[in-house]
Amino acid sequence: MLLKLEKVFNRFSNLMGWIAGFLNLVMLVNVFYDAFMRYFFRSGSIALQEMEWHLFSIVFLFGMAYCLKEDGHVRVDILYDHFSPRWKATVNIAGTLLFMIPLSILIIEGSIWYVHEAYSLGEISGDPGGLTQRWLIKAVIPTSFVFLIVSALGFIVHNINIFRGIKAPPIHRIEDVVL
Repeated sequence: MLLKLEKVFNRFSNLMGWIAGFLNLVMLVNVFYDAFMRYFFRSGSIALQEMEWHLFSIVFLFGMAYCLKEDGHVRVDILYDHFSPRWKATVNIAGTLLFMIPLSILIIEGSIWYVHEAYSLGEISGDPGGLTQRWLIKAVIPTSFVFLIVSALGFIVHNINIFRGIKAPPIHRIEDVVL
């Protein structure tokens, strides 16, 4: 049952990765178009420049869930590399339960008023020609941390499977990391 549950969480995290990757391509086209128009036709757009930052934020925030699933997050490997697979799984579960999920809940709770305030005030860009509906991009913050919690639950299930010996731990080789 845990393997099936892990598959469900992995599908969700893969979807977040796909969305982040697709939005990365959209951001690339946006930057190319904006730069092309600015340098060749002397016609820039504040809205397109703001959209670059908004898309970058969404890529980063949605990509967190996929990064966790792929075990691509940053950790101090000085001690961790020498641990047994069961001890690594224990550290991952404890770190997720003690740090990641509470911090995510704190950020969700702290950012909801931020979104609500932007919505109720009808906040728009301070620059002329900028984007309106600023609450939409601000709503990505709590949403992305909800997605991170879902991915963290999948990460916990994955590490429970490793701890119980149901699944083999991922093999990390330094050659895969070094360019």
